[in-house]
Amino acid sequence: MVKFVSFIKMHDQIHNLPKIELHSHLEGTIKPALALEIAQRNSVSLDTNLFHENGSYAWSDFSSFLTAYDSVSSCLRSGKDYRDITYEYLKDCASENVIYAETFISPDHAAECGISYDDMISGIASAIDDAEQDFGIIGRIIVTCVRHLGAEQGLNVVQNMVEKPHPYIVGFGMGGDENAFTFEEFAPVFNIADEAGYPCTVHAGEICGSESVWDAMHYLPIKRIGHGVNSIEDETLLDFLSKDWRNIHLEICPGSNLALSVFPDWESHPLLSIMKKGISVSLNSDDPPFFNTTVGQEYHDSAKHFKLSVEDLKQISLMAMEASFADLKIKSRLIEKIKKFQS
Repeated sequence: MVKFVSFIKMHDQIHNLPKIELHSHLEGTIKPALALEIAQRNSVSLDTNLFHENGSYAWSDFSSFLTAYDSVSSCLRSGKDYRDITYEYLKDCASENVIYAETFISPDHAAECGISYDDMISGIASAIDDAEQDFGIIGRIIVTCVRHLGAEQGLNVVQNMVEKPHPYIVGFGMGGDENAFTFEEFAPVFNIADEAGYPCTVHAGEICGSESVWDAMHYLPIKRIGHGVNSIEDETLLDFLSKDWRNIHLEICPGSNLALSVFPDWESHPLLSIMKKGISVSLNSDDPPFFNTTVGQEYHDSAKHFKLSVEDLKQISLMAMEASFADLKIKSRLIEKIKKFQS
């Protein structure tokens, strides 16, 4: 009975802990019910093979996940759609005491659906304002290019971002198929963002091995790496990450890693080993409805499977906020809020 009461107390403490999300793909946060609702109002027919009988998204491997992701994104047709998916995502985050969330947006996905960059940003910004007013959560945007669409298209995305600044756009990044093209080819793309004052993050060391993390750091002006979990293959790399002057942060998404079979189970996931090296990390949901997770779930699962204490999780929130691309005023205010949390 004592253990049960202790478990309930810890569960409540984790729920109440201020949390930070640095790695989610906006189009990948759309829940099946919302995707169907938006598709219906836009007269878009979603493939029935996109869903399991229980209503969840259907996919089997990384390639089919990317296909499913693109299919879900195809329901979007307007800035209002982007407003609705952003608001629902931030609402869900706030219900788990996430106080700050950065989400990746893809102008390429929007353009494919006939939505202009201006309309997409306007819709998202409207939702960020509404969610902050309604729930107190602060949302910010990281514009991303899609790796498998090539560097030339990446240049179009970054140039458009730089030419049309918005106060809620705080950084630049890249997702997509890690096996497509090289980081060297994308160096000019990221340099444009960096020179314009936008901090950068990039997916590496998720599907590909530790060499992709080395390449990302060598060729790109990055402050964070999306995933980076396969750094565990290379002890020299772990040592470098722990001592490098840039203090590069890893946006870790354990639930996503397990769902995509990057690691077979919790026991083999390297989060704890990475943390013990003193490397800066955060816990993130990536594409929550696709991987049956949430930011809060990532905190609870990490406590359960890695035996992390509430104080350990508090330190992760602090590392995440410090590594965020928020302006200094917001960053210092929210760091203070996390520090004041008593477990």
